[in-house]
Amino acid sequence: MTEDKSDKKLGLHLKKLLKQHSLSMRKLSELTNIDTATISRIVNGKRKANPVHLQKFAEHLNVPISELFVVAGYSMEQEGLQQSNLLKSVESIQNFLESSNIIDNQFSVVSVERQLANYEQYAQTEEGKGTILNNFGEKLKKIGSIGPFISQLKDLYEKFRLNRGTSRELAIIGSALIYFIVSVDVIPDYIFPIGYIDDAVAVQIVTKSLTVK
Repeated sequence: MTEDKSDKKLGLHLKKLLKQHSLSMRKLSELTNIDTATISRIVNGKRKANPVHLQKFAEHLNVPISELFVVAGYSMEQEGLQQSNLLKSVESIQNFLESSNIIDNQFSVVSVERQLANYEQYAQTEEGKGTILNNFGEKLKKIGSIGPFISQLKDLYEKFRLNRGTSRELAIIGSALIYFIVSVDVIPDYIFPIGYIDDAVAVQIVTKSLTVK
């Protein structure tokens, strides 16, 4: 798909969503803080939407961000997200983030492990359990089925929901689910698909922890 065709396809899709939600471009501008003229150019296929635009559109038009990325013609290839390659990709991810100047934080496995350790304690509280049971489905719906780790997250959620495991195992599982839900990722989700790398690494760390006897 060429860029021009992608832009036109996204524009038509946005027009449809605006009509469904009875929103004008001016109102969408107010909601997203994106200039009305910019939205008009995107909707009319005269400008390519960047990831930040798509993230804001997804939030206020109530669609998974993955849906808009596909329509906009962004690559959905998952090379580098395969489980066996995740930890090997850390150095390249760090280089990408540093060169992009998008965020100040440096991505590392250690930072993910540290956050998971904090969430283990929270997952054992009634509030933590409620956070998981009440919000997992909504977060999954929000992002769509992106990445090879989604099926693993669903399996972990079912084990947690059905209380299948020891207290220690459920705390470990809960830490990954909370990491996924709370949206304080080291890498912003809109840096697609790199933005889901740390979630995937968290799942891999937890999965390995569960297999260690």
